[in-house]
Order: sequence, then C-alpha cells, then structure tokens
Amino acid sequence: MKEPLGGTNLITNMITLGIDVGGTFTDLVMRDARTGEMRSLKTPTTPPSYADGVLNAIRMTEAAAADIAGIAHGMTVATNTALEMNGARLGVITTRGFRDVLIVGRGNRTSLYDIKAVRPPPLVERARVLEVDERMTAAGDVHLALNEDHVATACKRLAEQGVEAIAICFLHSYANPDHERRAAEIVRQALPDIPISISSEILPEYREFESFSTTALNAYVGPKVSQYLGRLADGLGENGISAPLRIMGSNGGTWSAAAMSAEPVNAMLSGPAGGVTASLGIAKLLDLPNIITYDMGGTSTDACLIRNYEYNMTTEGHVGMWPNRAPQIEIKTVGAGGGSIAYLDPGKFLNVGPRSAGAAPGPACYGKGGTEPTVTDANVVLGRFRPDLALGGEIKLDEDAAMRAVSTLGDELGLSPERTAEGVIRLAVARMTATVKEISVMRGLDPRDFTLFAYGGAGPLHAADIAEELGITRIVIPPMPGTFSAFGLLTADTRYDVTQTRLTKLDDIDLAGLEGILAPMRTEARDRLLRDGFNDADIRLQVYLDIRFVGQAFELTTPMPDNPRDISDIAAAFQAIYEERYAQKDTGPSEIVSFRVVGFGNGPAIDLPEQANSKDAAQSAKRSISFNSEFTETPIYDRVDLPTDRSIPGPAIIEEDGATTVVPPEFSAKQDRYGILTLTREGA
Repeated sequence: MKEPLGGTNLITNMITLGIDVGGTFTDLVMRDARTGEMRSLKTPTTPPSYADGVLNAIRMTEAAAADIAGIAHGMTVATNTALEMNGARLGVITTRGFRDVLIVGRGNRTSLYDIKAVRPPPLVERARVLEVDERMTAAGDVHLALNEDHVATACKRLAEQGVEAIAICFLHSYANPDHERRAAEIVRQALPDIPISISSEILPEYREFESFSTTALNAYVGPKVSQYLGRLADGLGENGISAPLRIMGSNGGTWSAAAMSAEPVNAMLSGPAGGVTASLGIAKLLDLPNIITYDMGGTSTDACLIRNYEYNMTTEGHVGMWPNRAPQIEIKTVGAGGGSIAYLDPGKFLNVGPRSAGAAPGPACYGKGGTEPTVTDANVVLGRFRPDLALGGEIKLDEDAAMRAVSTLGDELGLSPERTAEGVIRLAVARMTATVKEISVMRGLDPRDFTLFAYGGAGPLHAADIAEELGITRIVIPPMPGTFSAFGLLTADTRYDVTQTRLTKLDDIDLAGLEGILAPMRTEARDRLLRDGFNDADIRLQVYLDIRFVGQAFELTTPMPDNPRDISDIAAAFQAIYEERYAQKDTGPSEIVSFRVVGFGNGPAIDLPEQANSKDAAQSAKRSISFNSEFTETPIYDRVDLPTDRSIPGPAIIEEDGATTVVPPEFSAKQDRYGILTLTREGA
C-alpha cells in the first residue's frame, strides 16, 4: 500500500486531497489509501476569495474530516498578486549607493522594436527605498561596518510611510549575510508586525538586480499569500480538518504551508508544476522518455519539454515584468485557454487572447452574463460539447448565448458562425503551437521525436490539432485530464533547493575542497526535510553546479556526476552540456559560480488502478460535429466505458467528467489497462 502525501509522518489508512486553483475552475482529486480509489471533481474558482472555492471543493467530496490525512495545494495567489499589481505597500532597506538598482535594472529594452516603449514600474516607489551605511566585499569581508542607527532611522521613516512589508537587500550578502541578519533583528524589534524578506535567505546568489528583485517580489506578494493561507487554515479548522497543508512549489516539489508563507516567491508556477511532475510519472510507466506536456486550462496554456525523463530547471523566470530567479521548472505559458476572448484588433484582424473571460462572468455559454466570444464558445458552436453538459458539475451550457456571441463577431467579419468558430480555434491553436516550438524547434529539437501529453480542461479538445501542426503522431491523454495537475499534487515529492554563490575556478579546487563547500548545504537540505517529518530512508540529495568558461557572463546548471574520480570529471560533464546546448565544443578553463543542493522527500509513486474492460466500444450517442469545415455525424463515447486495448477510429468524441477528447478522422484512440488513452495518427 502506498503512503499518502507527505512521507512517513502521515497515517496510511486515510484520504489525501490534491487541490489546484485555476483561473476558471478549482480542481480536486481525492485518493483513499484504504481502497486505492480515486475521485475527481471541478468547481468554479471564487475570486477574490479563493479559499471559498477550495473549501467548497472539499465539502463536495463528502469525506469525513477525521479521515483526511493530508492536503496538497496548488495556488495562484502569489502569481495573481504580482500580475494584478495589488501587493503590499513595500519598503526596501539597501546599501548606500544602490538605491536605484530596482528601478534601473539591467537597462535593457522591454520591447526591442518599440521606440515608445516605457519601462515597467518598479515594485516599490523610490521614496520608500532607504540607504544605510554598510558594505561587504564579494569575498565576504566587511568593508564598511553596518550602521545600526541608520537602520533604526530607516525603520522610523518606513513606519511613517505606512509600509506593509520590508525587503532588506545588501550588496554581496550572498557571500556574508551577517549585516542583513543584524538589520533584520533591528527591524523586527522596531516593527514587530511587519513581515521581512532578506536577500541572503530568499536568493543567496550574485547579480544584485535579480537578487534584489526576487527578494522585493517575495516581500510584495508575501502578506496576501499569508492572509490567504491563514484564511484557508481557519476554514479547514472550522470544518474540523486538522490535516497538514502542503503547497506546491514552482520547483516541482511541495513545501510546508509555513515555509511557503515565508517564501511565496517560490509558488509562482505552483499549479502547472503539478501536471509536469505527474506527466513524468506516467511517462515512466509507459516507457516514454521524451514527451511534451500540454496543459490547456480556462485562462492559459502551459507547455514543458521532458527529455530522457528529465525536465529542465531555470532561474531565469519572470513574473509579468519582474525577474524571479527562484528555481522553477522551465514551463512556457501563453495566454490562450478556453476562456480566451476572440476579438478584432485595430486593423480589423481576428485575434484570440491573452485577455480572458475568467471565472466571472466566464464565456458566454456559461450563462453568467458574458457576451464576448471565447474559445469555449467556439467549441460549443462546432458541436464539440454535449448540449446537456454541466461544466464543473455546476455550469449548464447555454448554446444560444454561445451562438449569439460568435455570430456577432462573425457579422463583423462577414463569416458564418461556424466559419468564425473555426477561425477562433485555429488562431488559438497557432498561438499554442508557437509556444511548443519555442521549447523544442528553437532549441534544435524535433517535436516529431516526442509524445504529446495533453491535459487540462481544454487540452484534450485541441491536442490533435496541436499534434497535426507539429507533426507529432502520438498523443497521451492521462486519466482525469481535467484535474490532472491536482492529481500531480498527490504524487509530488517534497523538494527544497539550497543555493550558494561562490566563484571557484575548477583549477583551484579538488574534490575534498568541493565537499567542504557542499557539506553544510547538504545538512541544511536534510534538516529541512527532517523537520517536515521525513526519515533518512525517504530523503535523497542531488547536487548541481552552475559552471561557465572563464570570461563568460552566464553559466549552465550541470548535474554533479555520481562518484567523480577527480575535478576533470566535473569539467567534462559541463563541456558535454555546453556542446549540447550550443552545438560547439570548447575545453577552456572553467569556473563554478553557484553551488546547488536539492533535497527530496519521497512522495508516493504513481498508483493507477487497473481497469480491464473486454466489452466492445458502445456509443452513448451521435452528434453532428464540425471537422475540416464539414459537419459529420460523429459517434460519442463515454470514457469510463471504453474497452481495453481496442482501437476506436476517428472521427469520435470521448467524454468524461471534466474534459472532452476530440479524435479527428485522421486519428484513432485506444485505452490501456491503466485508463491511459493514446491517440495515434494514421500511418504513424
């Protein structure tokens, strides 16, 4: 029997919940460890009080509060706070002479060819960035002692300006955090109710703009995230639920709620990360080392490339306009989802997204007051949804409203509603395809060598169109695709990243010296996992080194080889990654910029119950559906009744709770004993 989420500290005979809050729906997957049964459901997201939607989803499970052993949660609060620019009133204390780092940034153009482009506003007004006397060298030596009176004066001035959060960003604090830590003590004594973020804890790496920006971003979103998690914890308590709450991080692992509340900048890709980790587990089950994940929801689409069972990590992320160097899975996002609005731009050309109808009012077909046509409305017009379908179990489709919205747009274009709907879908597909090409073709990889993993509420609807554009011949639709990211939360490891910048030439260090740097980092990663309740048997550590050739400005993250014989093995590993990335071999002197230790607390393995069905495929209905501009009488199947390992030719529609899969005429579908659906193009 598999353990529930969170390691050995939880009772194994209980229920675990994975809950993912999206822009349109809140998804929940429930697993009962006693029976192995899994259930999923969707309910509308409830902005701005997202906790209400989460609690509503839990109530819908009708699970006894005492039976719930753990909750894993993917949230959007941190991301939405940054994108909507409604975070805390922020104050910053920094080294004298570096007041304008957050404002000036790198000086690069935000829009390369726009001569009227305006720099994005900083997270903090210049008047609330205060300087103090202190200075560390890049080697970590004290060049100028911290003036504690200056810090006390800064506290008084920031209090007078009504700040709600404070970021402390001192130069070279990654090399020696003593000044930042002492300044934080002074601030806590003077302003005990103000949350504080310090750069040596949030991002102990060099490059002051990125480090300062990530720290300021953490402080900016922190109060709202803390308030949200507090309200959610209170709501759980009021419902008698005492189970531990864990939050999915952008790095593909869960964190304790307390840890994430202190460092919410690590939750910017919370939801999408769950789908990627679950896809990796399914890929291993199917022996598919190379896949591209395609997660289309109501507001956006997320894509990630997995090669040889590994996804790339990045520290070059952005949230809206601001750099975020917190470690995260390399996921590309485009504003194209089921709720993306179709419109005519100033040139009278049809366009789709990134503006979305969201959860309120939602697409016109939701019948909640929306009048603008969306991708979902276009699918309704093309007959792809059952007329009596209730999305999320609650939203009854209004076909007439969808037809009116699409017809209004079509009248402006001089096209029929059906042709307009096809155009909307094709434009959305083009935008999503471009995102997949960005992570494959633009890196010298052929998407035809990969399998497309499609999930999300709208992913299976458009997966075949995406595959056709890319030349991909195999598509995998996992079980519960509409709530698959929530399922991923149940199976995710706990993960903590410990990072330290320390410029070290490979020629100047041996393996013993390397281990001297890594040993305390390993201890820190292990201690964090032990505090979360894991034992040593459930903990594994991996080491990565950010390496570059001497004289270069940027580095590549290189996994440290297992049991290297000497430093030359590490240099060779870096050179191999360099050659793969840039198609150019070099053997010059190299240096380590940052050391990274990743601690994993093992989560439960992918555990899909087998569900063999030897019956013939039975159509539940027939419906006229548009394929290639022609309406065709198309058989409709219920996924739960599909036979095992029997091919179903297209055209066909396969329906299930939370998602609809479109099988075009050129494809066939087959479901295996685990309930995993595979679409294959004819002639593949």
